[in-house]
Amino acid sequence: MRIGFIGDIVGRPGRKIIKENLIKIKKEYEIDFIIANGENASHGFGLTIEGSKELLKSGIDLITGGNHSFDKKKDMMVLLETSNVLRPDNYPEGLIGSGIKICEIETQDGIEKLAVINLMGIYGMPTVENPFNWAKKLVSNLHEEGIKNIFIDFHAEATSEKRIMLMMFKNQVSAICGTHTHVGTDDLQIFENTAYLTDIGLTGCRDNVIGMDSKIPIQKVTTGLGGHFEVPNSCKSILQMMVVDIDDGKASSAFKIKKYCHNPKIFVTEAFID
Repeated sequence: MRIGFIGDIVGRPGRKIIKENLIKIKKEYEIDFIIANGENASHGFGLTIEGSKELLKSGIDLITGGNHSFDKKKDMMVLLETSNVLRPDNYPEGLIGSGIKICEIETQDGIEKLAVINLMGIYGMPTVENPFNWAKKLVSNLHEEGIKNIFIDFHAEATSEKRIMLMMFKNQVSAICGTHTHVGTDDLQIFENTAYLTDIGLTGCRDNVIGMDSKIPIQKVTTGLGGHFEVPNSCKSILQMMVVDIDDGKASSAFKIKKYCHNPKIFVTEAFID
């Protein structure tokens, strides 16, 4: 199967570039299933019901989350019960929703199962259960169920935490991709049958500060006075996606797509096989 993963979608510009390009990209690159982190998709903070509908109509099959998952709390409570939306599974127990979903995907070879796991890191994040111990339990249970195809969206601030996740689960899961920093890293690789990227980077405005208008961030660092971060209505945007080919639980190939607004070309970076 061929899986696509899109990084943090930030506000209307992120949704717009997806709406204008994703279905075409999905068809051109013969992608079977697309996952996207949507915790910043509505006004830059959280996800609304309408925002979720727009993304799912634009070619996304499953939406993951992170530390902003509950910023639009009322909408998220509905989405977690009725839609293809996940939140980090290692939020404290008893919280509504889940961070794991077993998806049945139609491929050229028939129906295959893919387990998608959404986890959140420790450093600089809200209170969560230890993601590494949590992941050991989840992956072990999936293997006992005979599910080999496993994709992890690890929403974390520290690059070291993401790398630790790879070292722990190489050759046990199909792919691990980091989200949260909104800054893409240049380390796409296949390491002992596991595709890995520290951070896919944002999908949204690229000519400011991590998808937000630069005025308030500049004000904050120069004066100490904060303010409400705003997503610009007009900007130069980018769509970033990791694409992984999975065969019997193992990543056989991977590449990263970059699509810039107003540029018809799609830029592709192949994974380094270690």
